[in-house]
Amino acid sequence: MNGLVVIATVVGMSVIDVSQNATANLGYDDVRHHAPVFHGDTIFAESEVLSKRESESRDHVGIVETALRGYNQNDELVLSLTRTPMVLKRDSAEPTPAKPPGWIEGVGTQPEDLE
Repeated sequence: MNGLVVIATVVGMSVIDVSQNATANLGYDDVRHHAPVFHGDTIFAESEVLSKRESESRDHVGIVETALRGYNQNDELVLSLTRTPMVLKRDSAEPTPAKPPGWIEGVGTQPEDLE
């Protein structure tokens, strides 16, 4: 598979985790293709928040640096990158990360998200 397709797939899978309420993607850094991806492979992705900070110029957003990793069906690392989205703060986010648009009523993304 073309490497850009793999990047788009892994980044797309991370939206529900870290950037459902993003207002901008500020950058993609340290992109590494660790192994090839072939037609028919199943890709899994994980996100890890590395850091977060307040925006200096906008009160309603923060900057979140995340590590994204993609694995194939054999649990082999195929892609890693660092992504930095600018996201709405909880007070400004509607819908919230716990209940994104189209999400099933009564189900949060984490158990503690349910009220």
